[in-house]
Amino acid sequence: MPRPMWNVPGRDHDRDHDFEPWVEVIINQLKGGSMQLDMLSIVGMPGIGKTTLAQKVYHDPSVTSHFHVRAWCCISQTYNKRDLLSEILACIDQKAQFSETKEDDDLPDIIRKNLKGKKYLIFLDDVWDIEAWHTLKISFPDDANGSRILLTSRDHEITGNRHVVQLLTDDESWELLQTNVANARVEVYPPELNVLGRKIARNCKGLPLSIVIISGILATLDQAGWVEVLNSLSSNIVCDTDQCKSILELSYIHLPDHLKPCLLYFGAFREDQAIPTQRLKWLWIAEGFVQKNESKSPEEIVEGYITSLIKRSLVTVGKQRSLGGVKTCHIHDLLHVFCKGKAKDINFLQLSKEAFDGPHHLRRLSYGSDLKYIAKSRIFFTRIRSLLLRCNYFSSKDTDYMLSFVFVLKLLRVLDLGNTEIGYTFPSELCLLVHLRYLAVKFQGRKLKIPSSLANLSNLETLLLTVHCFDRAHCLLPDALWNMQKLRHLHVYGAFIDIRLANDSLDSSSTLYDLATFSTPKFYLGQSMVQMMRKFPNVRELKCRLLESEESTGESNAIAEMGFLTQLESLKLTLADGVEE
Repeated sequence: MPRPMWNVPGRDHDRDHDFEPWVEVIINQLKGGSMQLDMLSIVGMPGIGKTTLAQKVYHDPSVTSHFHVRAWCCISQTYNKRDLLSEILACIDQKAQFSETKEDDDLPDIIRKNLKGKKYLIFLDDVWDIEAWHTLKISFPDDANGSRILLTSRDHEITGNRHVVQLLTDDESWELLQTNVANARVEVYPPELNVLGRKIARNCKGLPLSIVIISGILATLDQAGWVEVLNSLSSNIVCDTDQCKSILELSYIHLPDHLKPCLLYFGAFREDQAIPTQRLKWLWIAEGFVQKNESKSPEEIVEGYITSLIKRSLVTVGKQRSLGGVKTCHIHDLLHVFCKGKAKDINFLQLSKEAFDGPHHLRRLSYGSDLKYIAKSRIFFTRIRSLLLRCNYFSSKDTDYMLSFVFVLKLLRVLDLGNTEIGYTFPSELCLLVHLRYLAVKFQGRKLKIPSSLANLSNLETLLLTVHCFDRAHCLLPDALWNMQKLRHLHVYGAFIDIRLANDSLDSSSTLYDLATFSTPKFYLGQSMVQMMRKFPNVRELKCRLLESEESTGESNAIAEMGFLTQLESLKLTLADGVEE
């Protein structure tokens, strides 16, 4: 069987024709063979392309139609059993709710009940050792219906039907490097670099990830730079994973200074997490990573940062937007490990999953464990600027712990609670964080009322609220919202925004000239809708729900009056059947 041409970050997957023989073999084994529960493993060194191959299998249309249920979970070296099981259950049943009183031992039983009688495919990515597999396998029932487990691992002792991925040959390495450099360069690839290129490719020791990363460096350098890269690789007499780490360090060194914090920031997210690029860009802007430019908006500038990291093969494109652009992205797990280590070494970002005892001058923290530890460590947070919580579940006690030390976070600019539900009401304590530029919070319930003290956050640029409700939910924003002049992005997910103003307030309220993206408000057709929309005249992206009112004379006429939104680039309208309360 031919070796696969490994996928390149940002590259069109359809061009990887050499993948097809491998994909076809694994798909046939998933769909055929014994009806008993069976496990297939893709085994090989880090950076060799195991996950890329498994992704193509997992997303193949013939696989998605064959199995009733599919779930994807990344294991990694340091894993939390409850988090893993919660992640699998969320894939199986998106409506699954976790009670803070449930024990960890309940989750395997819940998963078994959800999978009972269904033909399922569970993909476990990056299983480090056999112990991790034993931790999870009791959750998967065998109903003799052709269900399968697909996993990737660097551990050759993993059982099951194994597919061992081999290193690339020197010729394959050179072909991959040559193709990627040519794709990344604007000018024609100079043939005099062939000799240097072959030597560099050989020094990558057959690891596709190393070759791809090196290609991103070479594409920006002249011949003298290629010589410098070759000398650097030759001086490191190492192999395998250590060689890859050396190349990642080399790539970081060659990054422009303004891109270095952007790359390290990926370490704040979970390994293999599909990161929404829009959210990522808003975070970078709030963190102050974006260089000011009078001719471009911060969003336009940061879009170029994403593109640069993709061209350098450091960031991988996940999903594409329907209108063009990148919707989600991620980085390789080895690069993720590098970013976490480098960020900690230079005190750029601290990551913690347990009790925290970091430096007193800590500026950024990405935290993913019980908040009782973080509350006890409040002494370390007097100068913190950014706090991102990565917990998959949040108890009422966790909320109490968090709010108990909010007053300590006086300098906080970024607070991301968007991954965890903190209750049914908006905590007024958050309105004390007057330096906030970015705030993301997730709630439960059908109705959410935001206090007028929100206007205290006069520096807020991005406000993201998520309401988790299986019925139609509503979010009531205060009139004071219109005083938040720096607000650029306002989004409520899972609920419609009610921002009705009294008629006598429409003319007197302020205008949000900087508001660029807005979703999802309710507007009542008629002149009041037009007056309301004039409060954000420079909006570029707008999603809204239109409702009939006593003054409306026809939806088409009302919609036509939106022509005054001259900066509008994207518009999504939802028309309600009748008047809502």
